[in-house]
Amino acid sequence: MNIVFQTPRLTLRQLTEADAPLIFALNSDPVVLKYLHEPLLENEEHAAQIIRDIILPQYQHKLGRWAIHLKENNEFIGWCGLKYRPELDEIDLGYRLIQKAWGKGYATEAAQYSLAHGFNILNLKMITGRAHIENIASIKVLEKIGMDFIGEGIVDDCPVRTYTKAKPNA
Repeated sequence: MNIVFQTPRLTLRQLTEADAPLIFALNSDPVVLKYLHEPLLENEEHAAQIIRDIILPQYQHKLGRWAIHLKENNEFIGWCGLKYRPELDEIDLGYRLIQKAWGKGYATEAAQYSLAHGFNILNLKMITGRAHIENIASIKVLEKIGMDFIGEGIVDDCPVRTYTKAKPNA
């Protein structure tokens, strides 16, 4: 297991193609995808393709979406991480958790440590986070971790609130 970092309650590690069943379960829940304007995954092969084509290439640059596991029992609860979006020329902070992990502070904890990893280990200068304008829980995560609201707009055909955070003392 290639661990990226740990938090008090979580372990974040790189995903592998063997994680296709986990990603399929996460991305085939319509409630999880409610605000994301993404199609539900139809099978594990599609999940494996997403891992191969989208997630794994980011690891070459030490970025990526990282699997989140609870330290107490190693249960997979979702992913969090930093991804370069060339079409926007920005580093995007993202997170997605299974429903039973909602409301427990895991997204906030993983996102906070992802920001710190981005600034302190990867020496990034700016990180952007976005949430659908109706996704109050996700907006609260971005605000709790100290990101600054910069405006609303349409990104990927989705109405979003955009937040940024610059590296401290940059």
